[in-house]
Amino acid sequence: MTRRILVVAHNHPDLHPGGTEIFAHDLTASYREQGCEVMFLGATNRIHRQAHPGTSLQATGQDGDVLLWSGHFDRFHLSQIDHYGALQDCATLLKEFRPDVIHIHHLVLIGAEFLTLARRILPSVRIVMTLHDYYPICHHDGLMLRPTDKARCQGASPSACHGCFPEIPADRFLLRERFIKTHLNAVDRFVSPSRFLRQRYIAWGLAAERIEVIANARPARMPAPHRPSAGRRASFGYFGNLNPWKGVLDLLSAAQHLKTNGESDFELRIHGGAPFQSEAFTTAFEKALARAGGRVSHCGPYRLDELPALMEAIDWVVMPSIWWENAPLVIQEAFQHRRPVIASGIGGMAEMVRNGQDGLHVRPGDPAALAATMQRAMTEDGLWQRLVDGIAPQPSLDDCARTHLALFDRLRFAVAA
Repeated sequence: MTRRILVVAHNHPDLHPGGTEIFAHDLTASYREQGCEVMFLGATNRIHRQAHPGTSLQATGQDGDVLLWSGHFDRFHLSQIDHYGALQDCATLLKEFRPDVIHIHHLVLIGAEFLTLARRILPSVRIVMTLHDYYPICHHDGLMLRPTDKARCQGASPSACHGCFPEIPADRFLLRERFIKTHLNAVDRFVSPSRFLRQRYIAWGLAAERIEVIANARPARMPAPHRPSAGRRASFGYFGNLNPWKGVLDLLSAAQHLKTNGESDFELRIHGGAPFQSEAFTTAFEKALARAGGRVSHCGPYRLDELPALMEAIDWVVMPSIWWENAPLVIQEAFQHRRPVIASGIGGMAEMVRNGQDGLHVRPGDPAALAATMQRAMTEDGLWQRLVDGIAPQPSLDDCARTHLALFDRLRFAVAA
């Protein structure tokens, strides 16, 4: 059966290589390989592209991907306010492509109105939305962290959100929630890559029966060979963007703790850039890097095709995020290359990394505890090999795509019946 699918994301991996964009684009390719007619629509703005006269739509990529230039977007309401430009062009695209299924991965830059627009123009289209983070719930960039003390938030409410943003009245947060939920009513089924995130959205008010758990996946890769070592496994790697929420400052502090405790025979390689970060953060990072010294190095941004070679140099992948990460691609990539992971024992990370089986959990935001776990990783006889042996085969991208396609078909057949 030929399926026509429109995949929608909040950017394009060629412009902004974030995990959501990468996964959505890889899934698009897998849909196409399985015989579907697929279009990828990514939204962008002047950070990555300039507007083209006469239309909000632009072409990009080798596969005929489409960009929606979204220069007027209300981030508080996740609202596309360019009704006479961007939304009208989206309406034209929907009428001309006429998908059977819309698989949307984010509302940022696209706008919540896209959902109800699609439902109005194509009443029989099935709309599936993957929930990659907490943007609809949390105005603080979907982090569910308090901006002041970085404490993790257990749930949203108008009064609690007003406490995080005193300049915004509580009633505006109530209206924000109702606005977003009204548009989310157009979605037929939600997909959550982790049980933890699913539970967060149920607590927020989405019906449990509307949210299915389907794990993300990566394209198949040959594992990078392990580093030759007759002694300790003492080479650690961090992969991903650098920002205050990924815990990289705690990781550098942990390296300093190790040195203070007499551990000098280890290596820490930090791979990733710090796009769009504040000067305060980048300055703090540079100072922490200088204090760590020794065999701690910042290797800079990397391309996905460089990852296997970078993995060859390390024994452990460290992911010390302080926010409720949902389903980090880095963890799946580490397991593909048979590297055990040291990760914060919270959120989706605690689901993906099984403590003592294929990695180690650590208390988030605690550099001393992280240093102790890294020291254990280096010194406990047989630990590294035992964890490597415990790494389970990772879900394939094609199997992930087939699971999604089966969901799409169930929804389509339910309408036909």
